[in-house]
Amino acid sequence: MRNDPKTSRPLSVPAHRLSRLGRLGSMTAGIAGNMAVNGAAQLGRGQRPTLRGLMLTPANMTRVADQLAKMRGAAMKMGQLISMDTGDVLPPELSQIMARLRDDAHYMPPAQLKKVLNTQWPTDWLAQFKSFDVRPIAAASIGQVHRAQLRDGRDLAIKVQYPGVADSIDSDVANVGALMRMSGLLPKGFDLGPYLAEARNQLHQETDYAREAGQLTRFGDLLEDDTRFVVPRCHADWSTPQILSMDFVTGVPVESILDQPQQVRDRVAADLIDLTLQELFVFGHMQTDPNFANYQYDQGTGRIILLDFGAAQAISAQTARNYAHLISAGLRDDVDAMSQAARDIGFLTAQTADDHRDRILMMMRTVFAALGHASRYDFSDRSMSRQMQAEGVALAEAGFVPPPLPIEVLLLQRKFGGVFLLAARLGAQVDVMALIHKRLPPNPEVGTKSG
Repeated sequence: MRNDPKTSRPLSVPAHRLSRLGRLGSMTAGIAGNMAVNGAAQLGRGQRPTLRGLMLTPANMTRVADQLAKMRGAAMKMGQLISMDTGDVLPPELSQIMARLRDDAHYMPPAQLKKVLNTQWPTDWLAQFKSFDVRPIAAASIGQVHRAQLRDGRDLAIKVQYPGVADSIDSDVANVGALMRMSGLLPKGFDLGPYLAEARNQLHQETDYAREAGQLTRFGDLLEDDTRFVVPRCHADWSTPQILSMDFVTGVPVESILDQPQQVRDRVAADLIDLTLQELFVFGHMQTDPNFANYQYDQGTGRIILLDFGAAQAISAQTARNYAHLISAGLRDDVDAMSQAARDIGFLTAQTADDHRDRILMMMRTVFAALGHASRYDFSDRSMSRQMQAEGVALAEAGFVPPPLPIEVLLLQRKFGGVFLLAARLGAQVDVMALIHKRLPPNPEVGTKSG
């Protein structure tokens, strides 16, 4: 999470379901109005408008981004996920509009903040603080973070959940789902329902700060001997289900190291890729939210600061084994074994048409070939991602409808894609194959290190 004072401002969070529903309804009505006007204009020019073309205009995307940023909560969170997953699907100007949801968030005004704190902490809480900065140092979809110092000397970062976001998850997800269906981005025949249900479950977990406190402690224990990373300590005496207090750690956004030497950027990207492989194959536990704001860089020590463990969860040994089988088969270019592993994971089913299956396996072989082509993979070379995008579009046009995937697999794919995007943003060059060989289990029985 981060906060830009140029674009962020204090703005009360709509805490009641009716007010949130009204805002989404107003946004949808405004979009429909824009679509009607633009459609009529195109017909007047002798053009044949498409639903997708009418929906994905800069005016409509700006309206969506602005309204979701004001609402925060599950609505904004889903907008962030959509913006991260669009890749090259949207034109650059529309991607930039939606990307604002990853970087900017309004924050609660002091009066609303104080009301939340008063409901969570003892009545005399303020007397125990030496200082408490009411302007947040970061604000995002579910909560905002404040720096404070206790009279006992502790320097804290205190994450405060926005009021009403937990109670509004179900309605927010349903309404954003309706907006996604309207967008024309979904493949014909694609069943969005199971994914929305899993999104609701995931968001309910992320709003449970007591659960996140446990995950923060777990990862602190898992990485306590790894000098590459810093995990802030949780302070349980000032934490509640809606407030998470932890060490304040100084760092800069990880993207800001673009001006650092190539070797520094390469090391940061390699460390995060290695951590992802450890989470899957060693820990059996993964922080599944790859939002760039969850990583900071300590310029003094060169260590990576890991933040926000609301989306951390256990990864089953079977899922880890399935991925181990897929990667091992890919390294050997064993197409039959890749096909079986892809079916075990859920990428393919018995109903997948032969030509669709062959295209998907070809895409997988392309990825493994690119990673092993040189000793160091150049993430700044976007040719592979553009090729994958073109193949994905061709698959959709050929009638392929992705089968429903388990939430565990969806979260893993989201993490892999996010780490790839971050490495590309850093222009990193990494010996990915060496990292894979280092962490890939030597046999199908994947062990886990419990935390």
